Amino acid sequence: MPQAPVICWFKRDLRIEDHPALARAVALGPVIPLYIIEPALWAQADASGRQYGFVLDCLESLRAGLARLGLGLVIRVGDAVEVLECLRTETGAARMVSHEETGNAWSFARDRRVAAWARGQGVAWEELAQCGVVRRLGGRDAWQGLRDMFMRAPVVGVPGEVRGRPVEGVAPPAPHVLGLDDHCPGQQRGGRDRALGALESFLATRGETYQWAMSRPGEGARACSRLSPHLAFGTLSVREAVQAGRAAPGGRGKAWAGSMRAFQARLAWRDHFMQKLEDEPAIEHHAMHRACDDLRPHVPDAARLAAWDKGETGLPFVDACMRSLRATGWLNFRMRSMVMAVASYHLWLDWRATGRVLARLFTDYEPGIHWPQVQMQSGVTGINTIRIYNPVKQGHDQDPTGEFTRRWLPELREVPDALLQEPWRWEGARRLAYPAPVVDVAAAARAARAAVRAVRRETGFAEEKRRVIARHASRKRPRPAADRQMKLDL
Repeated sequence: MPQAPVICWFKRDLRIEDHPALARAVALGPVIPLYIIEPALWAQADASGRQYGFVLDCLESLRAGLARLGLGLVIRVGDAVEVLECLRTETGAARMVSHEETGNAWSFARDRRVAAWARGQGVAWEELAQCGVVRRLGGRDAWQGLRDMFMRAPVVGVPGEVRGRPVEGVAPPAPHVLGLDDHCPGQQRGGRDRALGALESFLATRGETYQWAMSRPGEGARACSRLSPHLAFGTLSVREAVQAGRAAPGGRGKAWAGSMRAFQARLAWRDHFMQKLEDEPAIEHHAMHRACDDLRPHVPDAARLAAWDKGETGLPFVDACMRSLRATGWLNFRMRSMVMAVASYHLWLDWRATGRVLARLFTDYEPGIHWPQVQMQSGVTGINTIRIYNPVKQGHDQDPTGEFTRRWLPELREVPDALLQEPWRWEGARRLAYPAPVVDVAAAARAARAAVRAVRRETGFAEEKRRVIARHASRKRPRPAADRQMKLDL
């Protein structure tokens, strides 16, 4: 009697290398590699065409990789439970393997429905870790050791002898079919080869100035590894990146050594932030410190939100960053922090609304990093220092020549360099095709700081803060009460 096939369900793990779930499926029996395009997932408020376009590239790459193993990628469209039940009925599959996904609330609810289906139909579903996130973690004290152990383990080799079960699939629908019309001319392309190319060029040459250039939007576009979307959708594993970084040639001077240390730190903090959402999925929708839940109006000022989204706030450096992000799908770590902080403090917009905007704009959107970071930059974790970026000062510090700002705001070409970040002070401001600032930067910062401090003085705030620290703060540093101010775009 033929052995029943095993479904290997690919999600945010679109590769065949260092793939524990695929290796496990191959060991269990004939494999059906499955990817489900879920229209309801792509209809969520945090999804976008730039992300779907990246996934389409990854699927082509995955298809080619599986073909080298003699396997065909099966793509189906629909609700996951319905697709899986159809596949079970067609093939008699009684086992399924996938990676553990730390996704958004929608994917979390979907996985619970899939688990209920599997139990009801007698399908054994195994979920395996693919990064340093630990499911059902008992406490943060042990997390760092567990993460380090995972990263030291050998990468899982590409399966050798593979048996497959041919199953009919469909072609992926075009973006417009899913309502994903999204103009992003400069977005990164997906696929395993591009991931390896980015890693190799970063470790060979581009990474030399990483430690300092990652703060600047212009230089950072080249000096950063640009691995973030590949890690988010799994064309490269975090373990592969960690081990490749550790194996990079040494002896190239202090700049290289510092940059490689910074790279490893961000890979570690990537898992650290994802662990927060894994441990408490509700923080996608509720403030980590519940006293901050109503700090700002849940229904944001529509005009301010639209101005920030489109890059029309009248604050040049903020607008340049937002327009760059719209056109490329990427922004360096400090500018991600700044645009979120300005939206939260100066424009006083609720983090849930602005977080959804940024989620759609980031090609590398990873829910487990995104929502804890959005909360941190908005001051609603209760454990982080109130950090209010001055957008004028940031423009001078991070774009000292004005090249980045002028590239994305051509309407300011006539403004003298000294006033580029404050064009409203220029005598010719009235003839500019550029809006006046929507807020007074200094006054808005003072009001925001006072409001946040008032909440932090309320009765019971300190007790709740201790709960947040116990559950989410890093144990590695001597002062766990405050996580580092770091945006993990890599």
